[in-house]
Amino acid sequence: MNNLTIRSLKARVVSVPLKRPVIAAIGRFDTWSLVLIDIEFDGGIVGRSYVSPYRGSATPAIVKELVDLGDLLKGQPAAPVDAYDRTAAALNTIGEGGISLIARAGLDMALWDGLARAANRPLVEVLGGTVGSFRAYNSNGLWRHDPNTLAQEAAELLESGGFSALKLRLGYEHLADDLRAIRAVREGVGGDVDLMVDFNQSFGVGDALRRLHELDDEGLYWYEEPIDYSDVRGYAALAQAVRTPLQAGENFYGPRDFFSVLNAGGVHYAMADLERIGGVTGWVRAAGLAAAAGVQLSNHLYPEFSVHLLRATATAHWLEWVDWADPIMAEPLRPVDGRITVPDKPGSGIEWDEDAVAGYLVHEESTR
Repeated sequence: MNNLTIRSLKARVVSVPLKRPVIAAIGRFDTWSLVLIDIEFDGGIVGRSYVSPYRGSATPAIVKELVDLGDLLKGQPAAPVDAYDRTAAALNTIGEGGISLIARAGLDMALWDGLARAANRPLVEVLGGTVGSFRAYNSNGLWRHDPNTLAQEAAELLESGGFSALKLRLGYEHLADDLRAIRAVREGVGGDVDLMVDFNQSFGVGDALRRLHELDDEGLYWYEEPIDYSDVRGYAALAQAVRTPLQAGENFYGPRDFFSVLNAGGVHYAMADLERIGGVTGWVRAAGLAAAAGVQLSNHLYPEFSVHLLRATATAHWLEWVDWADPIMAEPLRPVDGRITVPDKPGSGIEWDEDAVAGYLVHEESTR
């Protein structure tokens, strides 16, 4: 399986439309920027992945880093773990987080995809798991906008794939607006739906403590990121003070940062984002930490890869379903009865719709 040699890397930036705009404390996004990564190995095998750094203005730096790392690894064996550590050493002097880790993560995912394709097996099987489905919640809407629209939107999201769980964004200035949003969603879908809420780091610790206590009787599934993701002491304090479970982790760069919040007892649930945790290799290392801590682990975005990883994760919890990359996918994943099924085909199952990619293309670079 590991006789592959890395031949070249191509990185393409596309900007695709969103069905529903993303509206949160971080801003409003009507389109979504993706960096598509293709690594060609000998024998014509191509490993594919993508990263999505929110800000389109950040994509040129990520592309430059990807091409630089592609040149570094050119002619080397397709060994993701070796590449993960080698690229970390190469970028040590400029910092291993941020753009550096996003580029390494995208590279890592494409390498794993290529290995699984060469083995003619789904990625989940290469990781030791089995093909099957995994439960998901719909995260494609319910952003911070007029609560009067939320009831209908929640019903549409629930019906779009037979879901039984949704994510709602909160963190309005006033408690009354958070309550209006919650009650509007309940009006649209009823009280039996699991409702996760994400505050997108809206509060300081004191205001978060007040707001979370005020919402503790609303029957919410979890509180996600009420305060700045890096405030580990604040999370530890909140985790001891609230009844509704606390969720965080998507913004941690690499397994070491992930460990810091687990070790502090700062969360009841955790989640990892593939572009920040370090791709497949970073996820596997973080999943081991979550299992050792007995903390259930969910993904943040990247459902195409995440469903494979969750099927091979000891404390796997929920899959966050978003369809933001669908416009450039030849065969997008489709939720059925609130579950996402691993494609029974080699690799991650990602194939580009090249006509769509050409239509949304912003920029392209390749290794020499």
